Amino acid sequence: MNPESAPLNPGRRTFLAGALAVGTGALLGPGPSAGVARAATGPVIADTTAWGARPPSSPINFLAGAPDKVIVHHTATANVTDYSQAAAFSLAQSMQTYQMDTEHWIDTGQHFTISRGAYVMEGRHNSLSTLLSGTQHVESAHCTSQNTVAIGIENEGTYTTVDPRSEQYAALIDLITYICRQYGLRAYQVYGHRDFNNTECPGDRLYALIPQIRADVAARIGGDPTGPVWPVLSSGASGENVRTLQYLLVQHGATLTVDGSYGPATQSAVTAFQSYTHASADGVAGNQTWSQAVAPLAYGASGSAVQAVQSQLVAHGIQVSVDGAFGPGTQAGVAGFQSSAALPADGVVDARTWSRLLA
Repeated sequence: MNPESAPLNPGRRTFLAGALAVGTGALLGPGPSAGVARAATGPVIADTTAWGARPPSSPINFLAGAPDKVIVHHTATANVTDYSQAAAFSLAQSMQTYQMDTEHWIDTGQHFTISRGAYVMEGRHNSLSTLLSGTQHVESAHCTSQNTVAIGIENEGTYTTVDPRSEQYAALIDLITYICRQYGLRAYQVYGHRDFNNTECPGDRLYALIPQIRADVAARIGGDPTGPVWPVLSSGASGENVRTLQYLLVQHGATLTVDGSYGPATQSAVTAFQSYTHASADGVAGNQTWSQAVAPLAYGASGSAVQAVQSQLVAHGIQVSVDGAFGPGTQAGVAGFQSSAALPADGVVDARTWSRLLA
Protein backbone atom coordinates (compact mmCIF):
# COMPACT_ATOMS: atom_id res chain seq x y z
CA MET A 1 0.00 0.00 0.00
CA ASN A 2 1.09 3.60 -0.39
CA PRO A 3 0.26 7.10 0.80
CA GLU A 4 -2.76 8.79 -0.73
CA SER A 5 -2.57 11.53 -3.25
CA ALA A 6 -5.04 14.38 -2.85
CA PRO A 7 -8.02 13.57 -5.09
CA LEU A 8 -10.14 16.60 -5.92
CA ASN A 9 -12.84 15.49 -8.38
CA PRO A 10 -16.25 16.14 -6.76
CA GLY A 11 -18.19 14.06 -9.29
CA ARG A 12 -19.40 11.63 -6.66
CA ARG A 13 -22.51 9.59 -7.38
CA THR A 14 -24.88 8.04 -4.88
CA PHE A 15 -26.13 4.51 -5.32
CA LEU A 16 -28.57 2.09 -3.77
CA ALA A 17 -27.79 1.09 -0.21
CA GLY A 18 -27.44 -2.51 0.86
CA ALA A 19 -26.16 -5.61 -0.85
CA LEU A 20 -26.14 -5.00 -4.59
CA ALA A 21 -26.65 -8.10 -6.68
CA VAL A 22 -24.92 -7.58 -10.01
CA GLY A 23 -25.66 -11.03 -11.32
CA THR A 24 -28.39 -13.49 -12.06
CA GLY A 25 -26.37 -16.69 -11.59
CA ALA A 26 -25.25 -18.43 -8.40
CA LEU A 27 -25.04 -15.84 -5.63
CA LEU A 28 -22.11 -15.58 -3.24
CA GLY A 29 -22.54 -14.07 0.18
CA PRO A 30 -25.78 -12.34 1.21
CA GLY A 31 -28.79 -12.94 -0.96
CA PRO A 32 -30.78 -10.17 -2.66
CA SER A 33 -33.30 -8.14 -0.71
CA ALA A 34 -35.57 -5.15 -1.24
CA GLY A 35 -33.92 -2.33 -3.15
CA VAL A 36 -31.42 -4.58 -4.88
CA ALA A 37 -30.14 -3.67 -8.36
CA ARG A 38 -29.30 -6.30 -10.93
CA ALA A 39 -27.12 -5.86 -14.00
CA ALA A 40 -25.04 -8.27 -16.07
CA THR A 41 -23.84 -11.59 -14.68
CA GLY A 42 -21.67 -11.07 -11.64
CA PRO A 43 -21.41 -11.64 -7.89
CA VAL A 44 -23.43 -10.06 -5.12
CA ILE A 45 -21.47 -7.10 -3.75
CA ALA A 46 -22.27 -5.36 -0.46
CA ASP A 47 -21.77 -1.64 -0.91
CA THR A 48 -20.22 0.72 1.63
CA THR A 49 -23.60 1.55 3.19
CA ALA A 50 -24.34 -2.14 3.78
CA TRP A 51 -21.25 -2.70 5.91
CA GLY A 52 -21.41 0.65 7.70
CA ALA A 53 -18.54 2.60 6.14
CA ARG A 54 -17.53 6.04 7.32
CA PRO A 55 -17.69 8.79 4.69
CA PRO A 56 -14.39 9.60 2.95
CA SER A 57 -12.38 12.42 4.52
CA SER A 58 -11.94 14.07 1.10
CA PRO A 59 -13.80 13.78 -2.21
CA ILE A 60 -13.17 10.60 -4.19
CA ASN A 61 -11.27 11.14 -7.44
CA PHE A 62 -13.22 9.83 -10.44
CA LEU A 63 -11.23 8.71 -13.47
CA ALA A 64 -12.70 8.57 -16.96
CA GLY A 65 -12.46 5.33 -18.91
CA ALA A 66 -11.42 1.85 -17.88
CA PRO A 67 -8.48 0.67 -15.77
CA ASP A 68 -5.93 -1.50 -17.58
CA LYS A 69 -5.43 -4.24 -15.00
CA VAL A 70 -6.63 -6.01 -11.86
CA ILE A 71 -4.24 -6.48 -8.91
CA VAL A 72 -4.81 -9.26 -6.36
CA HIS A 73 -3.83 -8.78 -2.69
CA HIS A 74 -4.15 -10.59 0.61
CA THR A 75 -4.89 -8.73 3.84
CA ALA A 76 -2.07 -10.50 5.74
CA THR A 77 -4.51 -11.01 8.63
CA ALA A 78 -5.49 -14.22 10.42
CA ASN A 79 -7.07 -17.06 8.45
CA VAL A 80 -10.22 -16.87 10.55
CA THR A 81 -12.86 -19.58 10.69
CA ASP A 82 -15.78 -17.23 11.26
CA TYR A 83 -17.25 -17.14 7.76
CA SER A 84 -20.33 -15.07 8.63
CA GLN A 85 -21.52 -11.88 7.03
CA ALA A 86 -21.06 -10.12 10.37
CA ALA A 87 -17.39 -11.09 10.41
CA ALA A 88 -16.97 -9.88 6.84
CA PHE A 89 -18.52 -6.50 7.61
CA SER A 90 -16.38 -6.19 10.75
CA LEU A 91 -13.29 -6.81 8.60
CA ALA A 92 -14.31 -4.06 6.17
CA GLN A 93 -14.86 -1.64 9.04
CA SER A 94 -11.53 -2.42 10.71
CA MET A 95 -9.62 -2.05 7.43
CA GLN A 96 -11.17 1.33 6.76
CA THR A 97 -10.50 2.50 10.32
CA TYR A 98 -6.83 1.52 10.10
CA GLN A 99 -6.30 3.02 6.67
CA MET A 100 -8.01 6.30 7.51
CA ASP A 101 -6.82 6.79 11.10
CA THR A 102 -3.32 5.28 10.95
CA GLU A 103 -2.32 5.56 7.29
CA HIS A 104 -4.27 8.83 6.94
CA TRP A 105 -5.80 7.86 3.62
CA ILE A 106 -9.10 9.41 2.59
CA ASP A 107 -10.94 6.06 2.60
CA THR A 108 -10.37 2.32 2.27
CA GLY A 109 -7.44 1.76 -0.09
CA GLN A 110 -8.71 -1.11 -2.25
CA HIS A 111 -11.74 -1.17 -4.51
CA PHE A 112 -13.13 -4.51 -3.31
CA THR A 113 -12.64 -6.98 -0.45
CA ILE A 114 -13.47 -10.69 -0.33
CA SER A 115 -13.85 -12.24 3.10
CA ARG A 116 -12.87 -15.77 4.11
CA GLY A 117 -16.59 -16.53 4.02
CA ALA A 118 -16.74 -15.43 0.34
CA TYR A 119 -18.64 -12.21 0.98
CA VAL A 120 -17.70 -9.59 -1.60
CA MET A 121 -17.69 -5.99 -0.39
CA GLU A 122 -17.08 -2.60 -1.92
CA GLY A 123 -13.99 -0.99 -0.38
CA ARG A 124 -13.42 2.56 -1.56
CA HIS A 125 -16.63 4.51 -1.99
CA ASN A 126 -18.06 4.56 -5.54
CA SER A 127 -15.96 1.60 -6.67
CA LEU A 128 -19.18 -0.32 -7.23
CA SER A 129 -21.19 2.37 -9.00
CA THR A 130 -18.34 3.06 -11.43
CA LEU A 131 -17.88 -0.66 -12.04
CA LEU A 132 -21.56 -0.99 -12.86
CA SER A 133 -21.27 1.87 -15.34
CA GLY A 134 -18.14 0.43 -16.99
CA THR A 135 -17.14 3.95 -18.07
CA GLN A 136 -15.29 5.21 -14.98
CA HIS A 137 -13.23 3.99 -12.07
CA VAL A 138 -11.97 5.65 -8.90
CA GLU A 139 -8.44 6.42 -7.78
CA SER A 140 -7.35 4.07 -5.03
CA ALA A 141 -4.44 3.45 -2.63
CA HIS A 142 -3.56 -0.25 -2.90
CA CYS A 143 -0.42 -0.36 -5.09
CA THR A 144 2.19 2.37 -5.51
CA SER A 145 2.22 3.91 -9.01
CA GLN A 146 -0.77 1.82 -10.12
CA ASN A 147 -3.60 3.51 -8.25
CA THR A 148 -5.02 5.37 -11.24
CA VAL A 149 -4.89 2.40 -13.62
CA ALA A 150 -5.64 -0.75 -11.61
CA ILE A 151 -8.55 -2.26 -9.71
CA GLY A 152 -7.37 -3.63 -6.36
CA ILE A 153 -8.96 -6.66 -4.68
CA GLU A 154 -8.08 -7.63 -1.10
CA ASN A 155 -8.58 -11.25 -0.04
CA GLU A 156 -8.97 -11.76 3.68
CA GLY A 157 -6.24 -13.96 5.12
CA THR A 158 -2.54 -14.74 4.80
CA TYR A 159 -1.65 -16.97 1.84
CA THR A 160 2.06 -17.55 2.29
CA THR A 161 1.84 -21.26 3.07
CA VAL A 162 -1.83 -22.09 2.46
CA ASP A 163 -4.29 -21.50 -0.37
CA PRO A 164 -7.48 -19.47 -0.04
CA ARG A 165 -10.65 -21.40 0.75
CA SER A 166 -12.29 -22.79 -2.37
CA GLU A 167 -15.37 -20.64 -1.73
CA GLN A 168 -13.24 -17.51 -1.46
CA TYR A 169 -11.33 -18.42 -4.62
CA ALA A 170 -14.61 -18.94 -6.49
CA ALA A 171 -15.80 -15.50 -5.38
CA LEU A 172 -12.52 -14.00 -6.61
CA ILE A 173 -12.97 -15.58 -10.04
CA ASP A 174 -16.57 -14.34 -10.22
CA LEU A 175 -15.53 -10.81 -9.29
CA ILE A 176 -12.56 -10.61 -11.68
CA THR A 177 -14.66 -12.05 -14.50
CA TYR A 178 -17.27 -9.36 -13.94
CA ILE A 179 -14.64 -6.63 -13.78
CA CYS A 180 -13.11 -7.84 -17.05
CA ARG A 181 -16.50 -7.90 -18.77
CA GLN A 182 -17.46 -4.45 -17.54
CA TYR A 183 -14.17 -2.80 -18.47
CA GLY A 184 -13.22 -4.84 -21.52
CA LEU A 185 -10.12 -6.32 -19.88
CA ARG A 186 -8.49 -9.57 -20.94
CA ALA A 187 -7.72 -12.43 -18.58
CA TYR A 188 -3.96 -11.91 -18.75
CA GLN A 189 -4.40 -8.41 -17.30
CA VAL A 190 -4.63 -9.90 -13.80
CA TYR A 191 -1.56 -9.52 -11.57
CA GLY A 192 -0.35 -9.96 -8.02
CA HIS A 193 0.75 -7.02 -5.88
CA ARG A 194 4.39 -8.17 -5.92
CA ASP A 195 4.49 -7.76 -9.71
CA PHE A 196 4.79 -4.02 -9.01
CA ASN A 197 6.00 -3.35 -5.46
CA ASN A 198 8.61 -4.83 -3.13
CA THR A 199 6.18 -6.83 -1.01
CA GLU A 200 5.29 -10.40 -0.07
CA CYS A 201 1.66 -9.69 -0.97
CA PRO A 202 -0.44 -11.59 -2.01
CA GLY A 203 1.53 -14.42 -0.37
CA ASP A 204 3.51 -17.15 -2.11
CA ARG A 205 0.56 -19.51 -2.50
CA LEU A 206 -1.95 -16.97 -3.81
CA TYR A 207 0.66 -15.42 -6.09
CA ALA A 208 1.42 -18.87 -7.50
CA LEU A 209 -2.29 -19.11 -8.38
CA ILE A 210 -2.22 -16.05 -10.67
CA PRO A 211 -1.75 -18.17 -13.85
CA GLN A 212 -4.67 -20.36 -12.75
CA ILE A 213 -6.78 -17.29 -11.98
CA ARG A 214 -6.08 -16.00 -15.49
CA ALA A 215 -6.95 -19.38 -16.99
CA ASP A 216 -10.20 -19.66 -15.01
CA VAL A 217 -11.25 -16.16 -16.04
CA ALA A 218 -10.30 -16.86 -19.66
CA ALA A 219 -12.49 -19.97 -19.57
CA ARG A 220 -15.43 -17.60 -19.05
CA ILE A 221 -14.55 -14.61 -21.21
CA GLY A 222 -12.31 -16.24 -23.84
CA GLY A 223 -8.85 -15.31 -25.02
CA ASP A 224 -5.32 -16.43 -24.29
CA PRO A 225 -4.57 -16.12 -20.55
CA THR A 226 -0.78 -16.09 -20.97
CA GLY A 227 0.64 -13.07 -19.19
CA PRO A 228 3.66 -10.94 -20.12
CA VAL A 229 7.18 -12.28 -19.58
CA TRP A 230 9.96 -9.75 -19.11
CA PRO A 231 13.71 -9.90 -19.79
CA VAL A 232 16.20 -9.30 -16.97
CA LEU A 233 18.72 -6.58 -17.74
CA SER A 234 21.63 -5.42 -15.61
CA SER A 235 24.91 -3.53 -15.77
CA GLY A 236 26.95 -4.48 -18.85
CA ALA A 237 23.96 -5.41 -21.02
CA SER A 238 23.53 -3.82 -24.43
CA GLY A 239 21.19 -3.87 -27.39
CA GLU A 240 17.67 -2.97 -28.39
CA ASN A 241 16.04 -4.02 -25.12
CA VAL A 242 18.38 -1.72 -23.20
CA ARG A 243 17.43 1.05 -25.61
CA THR A 244 13.75 0.36 -24.87
CA LEU A 245 14.41 0.52 -21.13
CA GLN A 246 16.22 3.84 -21.54
CA TYR A 247 13.41 5.32 -23.61
CA LEU A 248 10.91 4.28 -20.94
CA LEU A 249 13.01 5.75 -18.14
CA VAL A 250 13.18 9.02 -20.06
CA GLN A 251 9.38 8.90 -20.41
CA HIS A 252 9.24 8.67 -16.62
CA GLY A 253 11.45 11.72 -16.16
CA ALA A 254 15.01 10.40 -16.18
CA THR A 255 17.76 12.39 -17.85
CA LEU A 256 19.51 9.70 -19.83
CA THR A 257 21.24 9.14 -23.16
CA VAL A 258 19.45 6.46 -25.17
CA ASP A 259 22.44 4.53 -26.49
CA GLY A 260 21.56 0.87 -25.85
CA SER A 261 24.33 0.48 -23.26
CA TYR A 262 23.50 -0.44 -19.65
CA GLY A 263 26.21 1.60 -17.97
CA PRO A 264 26.40 3.40 -14.61
CA ALA A 265 23.98 6.16 -15.66
CA THR A 266 21.32 3.65 -16.71
CA GLN A 267 21.83 1.60 -13.56
CA SER A 268 21.45 4.73 -11.45
CA ALA A 269 18.28 5.71 -13.34
CA VAL A 270 16.84 2.22 -12.87
CA THR A 271 17.56 2.27 -9.13
CA ALA A 272 15.96 5.71 -8.75
CA PHE A 273 12.89 4.59 -10.68
CA GLN A 274 12.62 1.43 -8.57
CA SER A 275 12.79 3.46 -5.36
CA TYR A 276 10.13 5.86 -6.61
CA THR A 277 7.75 3.03 -7.53
CA HIS A 278 8.45 0.97 -4.38
CA ALA A 279 9.97 -1.84 -6.43
CA SER A 280 13.06 -3.77 -5.33
CA ALA A 281 15.78 -1.11 -5.71
CA ASP A 282 18.65 -3.30 -6.89
CA GLY A 283 19.46 -1.62 -10.20
CA VAL A 284 18.44 -4.75 -12.12
CA ALA A 285 15.53 -4.34 -14.52
CA GLY A 286 13.24 -7.34 -14.07
CA ASN A 287 9.55 -8.06 -13.59
CA GLN A 288 8.69 -5.19 -11.22
CA THR A 289 10.69 -2.60 -13.18
CA TRP A 290 9.12 -3.48 -16.54
CA SER A 291 5.65 -3.83 -15.04
CA GLN A 292 5.92 -0.32 -13.62
CA ALA A 293 7.65 1.22 -16.66
CA VAL A 294 5.31 0.14 -19.44
CA ALA A 295 1.86 1.61 -20.03
CA PRO A 296 -0.64 1.04 -22.84
CA LEU A 297 -0.01 3.15 -25.94
CA ALA A 298 -2.44 3.77 -28.78
CA TYR A 299 -3.05 6.04 -31.75
CA GLY A 300 -2.43 9.68 -30.83
CA ALA A 301 0.17 9.01 -28.12
CA SER A 302 3.54 10.73 -28.23
CA GLY A 303 6.84 10.80 -26.39
CA SER A 304 9.87 8.64 -25.77
CA ALA A 305 7.79 5.55 -24.93
CA VAL A 306 6.40 5.74 -28.47
CA GLN A 307 9.97 5.98 -29.73
CA ALA A 308 10.71 2.78 -27.80
CA VAL A 309 7.90 0.99 -29.64
CA GLN A 310 8.96 2.37 -33.00
CA SER A 311 12.60 1.42 -32.46
CA GLN A 312 11.54 -2.12 -31.52
CA LEU A 313 9.36 -2.38 -34.62
CA VAL A 314 12.34 -1.39 -36.78
CA ALA A 315 14.45 -4.00 -34.99
CA HIS A 316 11.76 -6.55 -35.90
CA GLY A 317 11.97 -5.56 -39.56
CA ILE A 318 8.92 -3.29 -39.66
CA GLN A 319 9.76 0.05 -41.21
CA VAL A 320 8.34 2.99 -39.27
CA SER A 321 9.68 6.42 -38.43
CA VAL A 322 11.22 6.67 -34.96
CA ASP A 323 9.73 10.10 -34.29
CA GLY A 324 7.78 9.63 -31.06
CA ALA A 325 4.38 10.18 -32.73
CA PHE A 326 1.90 7.28 -32.71
CA GLY A 327 0.30 7.92 -36.08
CA PRO A 328 -1.23 5.67 -38.76
CA GLY A 329 2.14 4.19 -39.76
CA THR A 330 2.98 3.17 -36.21
CA GLN A 331 -0.52 1.82 -35.64
CA ALA A 332 -0.25 -0.32 -38.77
CA GLY A 333 3.22 -1.46 -37.74
CA VAL A 334 1.99 -2.49 -34.30
CA ALA A 335 -0.99 -4.37 -35.74
CA GLY A 336 1.32 -6.15 -38.20
CA PHE A 337 3.67 -7.18 -35.42
CA GLN A 338 0.76 -8.37 -33.27
CA SER A 339 -0.52 -10.55 -36.12
CA SER A 340 2.92 -12.12 -36.55
CA ALA A 341 3.09 -12.76 -32.79
CA ALA A 342 -0.39 -14.34 -32.65
CA LEU A 343 -1.75 -11.44 -30.58
CA PRO A 344 -5.03 -9.58 -31.08
CA ALA A 345 -4.16 -7.14 -33.88
CA ASP A 346 -5.80 -4.06 -32.39
CA GLY A 347 -2.87 -1.69 -32.84
CA VAL A 348 -2.70 -0.98 -29.10
CA VAL A 349 0.58 -1.65 -27.30
CA ASP A 350 -0.53 -3.25 -24.05
CA ALA A 351 1.72 -5.08 -21.57
CA ARG A 352 1.67 -8.33 -23.54
CA THR A 353 2.57 -6.58 -26.79
CA TRP A 354 5.40 -4.81 -24.98
CA SER A 355 6.69 -8.12 -23.67
CA ARG A 356 6.57 -9.77 -27.09
CA LEU A 357 8.49 -6.87 -28.61
CA LEU A 358 11.13 -7.44 -25.95
CA ALA A 359 11.21 -11.21 -26.32
